[in-house]
Amino acid sequence: MTKKKILSACLALATVLPAMDALSDGDVPTKFSNMGTISNTRHNLTQRDTTDGNQPAAEFMDFVRNDYMQVCVYCHTPHGANTTLAAPLWNRTNKTPTGGYTLYNQQSLSGTVTQPGPNSLTCLSCHDGQTAIDSIVNMPGSGGWNAAQMTTQDNTFLNTWPKPARAIAKATSHNALSPAGCLSCHSPGLENGATDFSVFAIGTDLSNDHPVGVKFPTGTDWNPNTTTKGSVKFFDTNGNSRPDKNELRFYDSGDGYEVECASCHDPHGVPSAGVGTKFLPTFLRVTPEGSTICLTCHVK
Repeated sequence: MTKKKILSACLALATVLPAMDALSDGDVPTKFSNMGTISNTRHNLTQRDTTDGNQPAAEFMDFVRNDYMQVCVYCHTPHGANTTLAAPLWNRTNKTPTGGYTLYNQQSLSGTVTQPGPNSLTCLSCHDGQTAIDSIVNMPGSGGWNAAQMTTQDNTFLNTWPKPARAIAKATSHNALSPAGCLSCHSPGLENGATDFSVFAIGTDLSNDHPVGVKFPTGTDWNPNTTTKGSVKFFDTNGNSRPDKNELRFYDSGDGYEVECASCHDPHGVPSAGVGTKFLPTFLRVTPEGSTICLTCHVK
């Protein structure tokens, strides 16, 4: 769907759905509560909040992604998972960009950066803008599994998903977090009231992002983390010998313990002050206030 068609659809919806917020100039904050579960965050790609039945953007999204009517299925499946990526019951298409990712490479870096590992590729499967947000291997129900979807996005397959009764339209395109997709509305200066997502669109050039795929260094410039559990090494701040979601960690996918996206981020959300409180911003594991998350690793 072109940008012009999407904007036309949005204007048409405003006339038939009076309960929807009027479009306004500039950015708008999320309407999700960011409390309780992933269902109440932007990572709920059905865009239907479970807290109070609020539908933050579902009507707009119905045109450009399949509403699978389940939150978890956009990333996970109990059966027929993607076998090309060592991630828990992974259901998303895993497309690696030709030539790999452009890596961070500054002179101050004390280690060698390698290509992102599984605990970064899961995040990048949306955030690099190469794959539609609804491109999955196994759709809910029977008969909706496609092995080719593990590495290739097949829109013909995605189009077989029927329009749910609650949706106002069947998806006619399958948007990625890219300029031609989600960012055609979710960018600054478009005067359509859509939240600016451009900062979340990392792309395939990681040279200006905190390095991933790099071993955690040792020495006086780094705080030691000595607790391990399986393939994870972590800062065991509460001494319970397991990597809790509010503790930074490093993953060994074959090259030693490395920094990955999931070292600092939990896609399901981390309560800011215990159960029932709002999640930390941008799905961080540790608060950024006072540079706490940075100083967990760095001695400065």
